[in-house]
Amino acid sequence: MKKFAIARPGYPYVIAALVVTIFLYTKVSFLTPVFLFLTIFIAFFFRDPVRTSPQGENLILAPADGKIIKVEKIFEPNFVEGEALKVSIFLSIFNVHINRSPVKGTISMIKYIPGSFFAAYKDEASLSNEKNLIGIETEEGRFLVVQIAGLIARRILCWVKMGDRVERGMRLGMIKFGSCTELYMPLKVDLKVREGDRVRAGETVLGEI
Repeated sequence: MKKFAIARPGYPYVIAALVVTIFLYTKVSFLTPVFLFLTIFIAFFFRDPVRTSPQGENLILAPADGKIIKVEKIFEPNFVEGEALKVSIFLSIFNVHINRSPVKGTISMIKYIPGSFFAAYKDEASLSNEKNLIGIETEEGRFLVVQIAGLIARRILCWVKMGDRVERGMRLGMIKFGSCTELYMPLKVDLKVREGDRVRAGETVLGEI
């Protein structure tokens, strides 16, 4: 059953939907299938499956499930403070929305930035949307995971704090209802993915360093 566990933030949504479903079953039974489907979908969205990360000290893992929509070299001013490789991953409402650490290291920056709610796959989202920056200091350099809210997502959750030690594949947080996650890495990283690839958080190898 652990494979189909529901993330704790999803409990209130699932319980609320289930209560409404039960109420409708006793009062307006023809609506019951609709809300039962909604309950199941909410549980599906907040699923938190067990992931087994590949072994290897030099591996960099995907921080999110979804589709890679952009790979580029760009200047990152907030944490890397220099040129970096950026991989942008778009999460649809059908993807697992748990974010995981791509590397082993120490959390040395957490910065929440309020903003707009453009569709997560648009370029404007990276610049203007609500986001949360998680900086990870490693022996090989600085890595930055950026949780970006989308058109529907209005709540970013961060489960780590300054000074925490994280392992590859460890849960960092989640973004509710559709979003984008960006990973900024040192230029010396040997990328193993490209635009259009689909990845799984804590399992897919993005590169080596």
